[in-house]
Amino acid sequence: MRFAIMGSGGVGGYFGARLAEAGHEVTFIARGEHLAVMRRDGLEVSSIEGDLHLARVNATDDPAQVGAVDAILVAVKAWQVLEAAEAIRPLVGPETLVVPLENGVEAADILAEALGEAHVLEGLCGILAWKAAPGHIKHAGVAPFVRFGERDNHPSERGARLKAAFDAAHGVTAEIPDDIQAAVWGKFLFICAMSGIGAITRAPIGVTRRLPETREMIEGVLAEIAAVARARGVALAADAEARALRFIDALPEASTASMQRDIMGGHPSELESQNGAVVRLGREAGVATPINAMIHAALLPQERKARGEG
Repeated sequence: MRFAIMGSGGVGGYFGARLAEAGHEVTFIARGEHLAVMRRDGLEVSSIEGDLHLARVNATDDPAQVGAVDAILVAVKAWQVLEAAEAIRPLVGPETLVVPLENGVEAADILAEALGEAHVLEGLCGILAWKAAPGHIKHAGVAPFVRFGERDNHPSERGARLKAAFDAAHGVTAEIPDDIQAAVWGKFLFICAMSGIGAITRAPIGVTRRLPETREMIEGVLAEIAAVARARGVALAADAEARALRFIDALPEASTASMQRDIMGGHPSELESQNGAVVRLGREAGVATPINAMIHAALLPQERKARGEG
């Protein structure tokens, strides 16, 4: 298959590299020094699943140069999805699939509104990876997985074809869940809790899950998110919060979330797409979310400063 990777950092860089390694035609959309190094030296992936170096990669900062592809993996920050949707229009042909791999629960809605419902699958991924240096992706934790499916959960040939492409790739597990909305919210549970608690404490997950006071906060965030999801009609499993907590407990002690790292670095973050979204969607559904509201309010001044708004 022909893939385009919109956002070639830890997530897009890793999954795109594995697809290229498996023989698929992959174009990385990147910019700056990361793009320059990839064009010159290729793409290096240091991974607990096995290291990889692609000596030659297709990489560009202009999607219009690529033409229509079979599938686009959107792996930008959640707050960049609308901008990404406009940028990838030249990549979208009549049969092109667009799969968001963002944190959060609203990316597919944004893409569908911008590009047309027929093109968009719901999607999510799990991986602890980041851009260690230009042209170098570091994968340090979590067995990488992608999950995707039609937004109404009907089986489709195009979904099966995309799964087969991932199945051929080393170091990736692909799945089409019975209920993709429940899967997206299930992932949102742990990443939002991990992001919020890490961002306000500046501590790795190994510390915050161990201290009784911060562990209680994590559990409270999980309960609020689950309540919002169920109020919105998402069929979360009865043990969804317990599963999310087990996932958090299994992470390497030094793990941090990307939102936490962005906030600690003074950069714009996914605050509004994570804890802020819980508050906003909870308000719409009539569900109180006091812990997420506190986290959002505490981080908002720095977020606005990072965006040059305050």
